[in-house]
Amino acid sequence: MELIVLIGLQGSGKTTFYRTHFAATHEHVSKDGLRNTKNPSRRQAQLIDEALRAGRSVVVDNTNPTVAERAALINLGREYGVQIIGYYFASQAHRSLERNRQREGKAHVPDVAIYATLKKLVRPSYAEGFDQLFYARAADNGTFEVHEWIDHISAASPPQL
Repeated sequence: MELIVLIGLQGSGKTTFYRTHFAATHEHVSKDGLRNTKNPSRRQAQLIDEALRAGRSVVVDNTNPTVAERAALINLGREYGVQIIGYYFASQAHRSLERNRQREGKAHVPDVAIYATLKKLVRPSYAEGFDQLFYARAADNGTFEVHEWIDHISAASPPQL
């Protein structure tokens, strides 16, 4: 079983990546669907817990920008002894803003939300407890480029994708 944590700006391709790579095999948990919930973080943890307890792998599809936010997810995964895998979506703010402008309804977020996430976005590291890490980037043709993460390189700058 796996707990997959998607990390990146709004509009960087995380949900599309889930749909194309994991929808058939992993349960989707996202705070986007919990907007009317009093405590979305607690409800998210409950949904992850329920899925893992039932033996289903999970993809957590949020921005997950900080080490603290990811730590809660990693700790939950460790309780179940599952593989914890992170995908960092390398994206420039202007590209996320462009993709966000194409969204409709609740999927569209204010530009300020993307800038706020960018300010607190910290690249993940194996030191956080991930078993595997990858860089992912949405390509112009609707596919994704995915590369294995190397901590000593990623700390300085992402690979040129």
